[in-house]
Amino acid sequence: MLGELIYESKGKITGQRVLSIENAVPKIELSVKGKGTLNGSTEVTEIWTYWNMQRSNGTTYGEGQGVLTTIDGSEVATATGRGIGKLTNSGLNRWHGTIFFLTNSNDRLAFLNHLIGVNEDEVDASGSYVHKSWEWK
Repeated sequence: MLGELIYESKGKITGQRVLSIENAVPKIELSVKGKGTLNGSTEVTEIWTYWNMQRSNGTTYGEGQGVLTTIDGSEVATATGRGIGKLTNSGLNRWHGTIFFLTNSNDRLAFLNHLIGVNEDEVDASGSYVHKSWEWK
């Protein structure tokens, strides 16, 4: 069951590189950086590195890992995610997936420890993205 919206962020793709081209299927690595808000009040920065591959059915599969840090740098959470993306008629790449959070925090980010999020991301042609995560209860 989906719970409350726990995380919203915006950012941009900051780098790309080709990891492999086996069987004429490119595996691309992307790095992204952004800012967001947890539980509507805790501001964080985020950095992610993930890879993706086109599938024959027109979707894209990807996996990644990220780090969320409070603006003052006092707390850190890590995350791993998997998702499937599809190009929309409006030209956005829309992703749906899951994120698994971990942290050693005993303060503002503590609620993330072992939390699973269900996410939706939209990436435009310029590489800007909007991310939303809901708690999976």
